[in-house]
Amino acid sequence: MKIDIWSDIVCPLCYIGKRRLETAVARFEHADELEIQWHSFELDRGAAAVVDGELVDLVARKYGTTREQAVAQHESMAAAAAELGLEFNWQQARYGNTFDAHRVVHLAAEQGLADAAHERLMRAYFSDGLAVGDRETLVRLATEIGLDEPVVRDMLDSDDYGNHVRSDEATAKMLGIEAVPFFVFDRKYGISGAQPTEVFTQALETAWSTRHEVPEPAVAAGGCGGGCGAGGCGGVCGR
Repeated sequence: MKIDIWSDIVCPLCYIGKRRLETAVARFEHADELEIQWHSFELDRGAAAVVDGELVDLVARKYGTTREQAVAQHESMAAAAAELGLEFNWQQARYGNTFDAHRVVHLAAEQGLADAAHERLMRAYFSDGLAVGDRETLVRLATEIGLDEPVVRDMLDSDDYGNHVRSDEATAKMLGIEAVPFFVFDRKYGISGAQPTEVFTQALETAWSTRHEVPEPAVAAGGCGGGCGAGGCGGVCGR
């Protein structure tokens, strides 16, 4: 059974949602029969490769909130992340464009390393304070997960996989996906946001029990899970 995930590297709720899904998958009886495919989604196409300034100031300015509101929002997301064993060092985050990072993920996917690439890139941004829009940083991170350095450099110096990123984003638009993370189970059931682990568990069980039925357009499930989109990142619920 396939799970399609639209996500951005610098989306905090995408990292939280990723871990919650993984927790549900680890408990799922048929986990070894799941196929997970990552799809690109850029929250800020127009961003420079590396943006100067503190993240909370950038967020406050971009979305028209106060610095205090931005700080409170990031503290809340960091607390939710900590419950999952994730470390959000948002004070040292180096924001920037993620187009090249998504191209690295697509390159990694050809070697079965898409999930490893997503995990390392997200940890680099959220925990390590690294600029995932910087090409030298991307080369180093890609080699850490097993990709060949010359291959990564050649790819970044070309236009390769750019069409993969744009195709993912076009599909997201066609499906009406305006915020991430967004999960589609077996092409039938959509989950929007970093929902509680129990919601992912239910989605896995429902999709598995109906996997032989004719697929229909994905139906998004609601709930309290937050997501990041054009208007910023919404609140995230517990567990």
